[in-house]
Amino acid sequence: MEKLTTRKMAILALLVAVEVVLTHQFAIQTQFIRIGFSFIVVFVMAVLFGPLWTGIGGVLADLIGMALFAKGAFFIGFTFNAFLGGVIYGLFFYNKKLTWLHCLGAVVCNTVIINLMLTPLWLSIMYNIPLDSWAIWSVRLVKTAIMVPIEVIILTIMTRALPMAYFKRQLS
Repeated sequence: MEKLTTRKMAILALLVAVEVVLTHQFAIQTQFIRIGFSFIVVFVMAVLFGPLWTGIGGVLADLIGMALFAKGAFFIGFTFNAFLGGVIYGLFFYNKKLTWLHCLGAVVCNTVIINLMLTPLWLSIMYNIPLDSWAIWSVRLVKTAIMVPIEVIILTIMTRALPMAYFKRQLS
């Protein structure tokens, strides 16, 4: 595990704050689904800090977001999702050549593991709804079909538009 300097910690804290705002203020959220763009911040954290610190940043963003902007009941499963999502992005983007294939792999892994496996399980537990319920799957499948290509395209554009190698060197 890489040691965090004061500068790195401050940048991570700023990224966590941006993630909180994007997740809770600039997202469309219902009882069963959230559509937002916080994955962009998770991508930047993953490139700069790696899997563990990105996962920790995701947990902090989830806890702070729930404390400040709770729109539903707290459930530890979603905090685990935030950690795992950061770890997945970190594994795909930290110290790796940033290609569209890495973007596709990260988004597909994140979508399958978190959005299509764990989140429906957590919703089923929270609301005592069977896992095969149409209430859980109808909107989720439509969201997935729409958001996966959008996320891949946005992340691919970001890998080319942002000088991530320069930002990373500045942190060293």
